[in-house]
Amino acid sequence: MLRLTLATEEYLQLGDDIKIAFLGGTGRHLRIMIDAPRDVNIARGRYIEKHTEDPEARAKLPKYYAETETPEKYRKKQSAEHR
Repeated sequence: MLRLTLATEEYLQLGDDIKIAFLGGTGRHLRIMIDAPRDVNIARGRYIEKHTEDPEARAKLPKYYAETETPEKYRKKQSAEHR
């Protein structure tokens, strides 16, 4: 799994034909734009979870949890003059 921090209007390129642009957000919500061919299926995780009836299949779905604070090892080091 890859975890990134992106600025507004930055994007990720997946393969040759899928682009995910980050448009900003407020509070706990983000706005993204996905540019992909029509034959690529895109679905919210919430929709998939709601419509997966088999308990075994539901248990195998990935779970992601927000981290309340960035771990120390990922924080940018501050110089003494910026503190």
